[in-house]
Amino acid sequence: MAKIIAIVNQKGGVGKTTTAVNITAALALSGAKVLLCDFDPQANATSGLGVDKKIVTNSVYDMLINEALPEKCVTHTEYGDVIPSCSALAGATVELISLEKREYRLQKQLDYLRSAYDYILIDCPPSLELLTLNALCASDSILIPVQCEYYALEGLSDLMSTMRAVKRTLNPRLEIFGVLLTMFDGRTNFSNQVAQEVRRHFPGKTFKSVIPRNVRIAEAPSYGVPVFAYDRTSKGALAYMAVAEEILRK
Repeated sequence: MAKIIAIVNQKGGVGKTTTAVNITAALALSGAKVLLCDFDPQANATSGLGVDKKIVTNSVYDMLINEALPEKCVTHTEYGDVIPSCSALAGATVELISLEKREYRLQKQLDYLRSAYDYILIDCPPSLELLTLNALCASDSILIPVQCEYYALEGLSDLMSTMRAVKRTLNPRLEIFGVLLTMFDGRTNFSNQVAQEVRRHFPGKTFKSVIPRNVRIAEAPSYGVPVFAYDRTSKGALAYMAVAEEILRK
């Protein structure tokens, strides 16, 4: 039975999609059966796993709005399975408003797939709206990437408030799986200060492994592959593998 983890942070540019793609690939390399649900209309996680989003026939939009069979929407890749996204998902929030049990549409569909995987990861859009609410209702826990920069903790209070509200009224099982520090530069006092502050706010929940600033991580998406396929020995690849090992131990 799969553990469903939403990768969420309403702040853009924190490495959310990069984390979703590379943790998916790292878990798959470790032998786990893993599915990535690309729930962001930009569909960057889709292309990050080597899937051409322009030729996708059955996407997460079809599964969410048109109730397409979930197994028909899964695309298999050598880096793990993915439910691809598409630009049509951008209008799904408006379409969801009039639908019955609108917050649980994704949960209903992913429940059909739980028995086939060890982990289902959801790459959420960078906002706290109805798509993200669907992801939170479908998930057992959330993983929060936090960039090591000045505004790192800004907005996290909003996310925590949303999570508590969802836990109280819609999904009582929702927990924080972990907080992951990204774009970490150990040469600067500032990165270390942010890391210290995050660990103080989330004691016992912050991953021991951190994701460094690494050019290989930044370059890999332009080739449509995770960092492991681009440079398996890079610091970025080793860091994401260490995170995957922490997830497996949990």
